[in-house]
Amino acid sequence: MTKETMTIREMCDAFQVTPRTLRFYEAKELLFPIREGQKRLFTHRDRGRLKLILRGKRFGFSLEEIRQLLDLYNMGDAQLTQLERTYKVAQERLRDMEQQRDELNEAIEELKEQMMWGEKMIVSLKKQEKAAE
Repeated sequence: MTKETMTIREMCDAFQVTPRTLRFYEAKELLFPIREGQKRLFTHRDRGRLKLILRGKRFGFSLEEIRQLLDLYNMGDAQLTQLERTYKVAQERLRDMEQQRDELNEAIEELKEQMMWGEKMIVSLKKQEKAAE
């Protein structure tokens, strides 16, 4: 083990993912570890890619979107194409997330109103029940 490569266990520990996750990302051609028989050795490039994959997943990007963005890295334009495309996709995702947040806030407020109404009804019905005794 050198600083240049990490084993699957070291990657799991460093990024808090499972071996199955790493194998899945490898199968989806998102990571490209060096294979030595059954052993996988992850390079500095793999670590960088995994960091971006996990960040993209956290932000709600699909694996296909992440793969396409990662594939733009080697375009030969100092990553300009990759950065521009990532920025555009991020803008779209941010708009979606803000819309979801607004819809969720609206639903929360509506639920709170319904719960207040329900609470008032419960109190009222309990008062009627006591009065009838």
